[in-house]
Amino acid sequence: MGGGSNPKPGEISLAHNGILFLDELPEYKRQVLEVMRQPLEDRVVSIARAKMSVNFPAGFMLVASMNPSPSGNFYDPNDPNSDPEYAVKRYLNKISGPLMDRIDLHIEVPAVKFEELSEDRKGESSSSIRNRVVAARNLQSIRFNKLEATYYNAQMNAKMIDQFCKIDGASKSMVKAAMDKFGLSARSYSRILKVARTIADLDRSNQIKANHIAEAISYRSLDREGWLN
Repeated sequence: MGGGSNPKPGEISLAHNGILFLDELPEYKRQVLEVMRQPLEDRVVSIARAKMSVNFPAGFMLVASMNPSPSGNFYDPNDPNSDPEYAVKRYLNKISGPLMDRIDLHIEVPAVKFEELSEDRKGESSSSIRNRVVAARNLQSIRFNKLEATYYNAQMNAKMIDQFCKIDGASKSMVKAAMDKFGLSARSYSRILKVARTIADLDRSNQIKANHIAEAISYRSLDREGWLN
């Protein structure tokens, strides 16, 4: 966060307009992680001291990684060497719900089988992926060109979401079912719409379609009370 008697910027301000990567997220002290909640929303850090108050910029992209359990050997009732269920729950509970709410994408990465590692099939090239991302960012630049201090989908407020993230009846039913089943918050709902808008941009689609919504919902896995469910 920064600080000191003469306040200086911390890591989240040094990562302004860049990426802050936190490896082994649950190993950080919980109170350290919790202070990031407001900067993730406001993109600014406010530090107050007796002599002065200072605002530092904090418009960073948070990327974090973690094992699913303390040893990495996830709970399996049929494997006596796996971490017990209580240990996994205690480990996952180090990351609060409100913090997870503010992370747009939750991606589970399963172990890769040897056959997949050794096969000759090649995936999409980095240059091809980059071209799609650049094209999507150009669409967003055009979308927000008349709005002040808004350049990409993640910066949309509630009014902008209503304007640019319109969905049809089938998509609304899908989001409602997900919210009811998984207990998603209002913040998660807004982030689903913004992520779906970005997925549609990558697909070069003017409209958010049901498949875009379905993919965005799939990225909220840790909203579902952890992997044990």
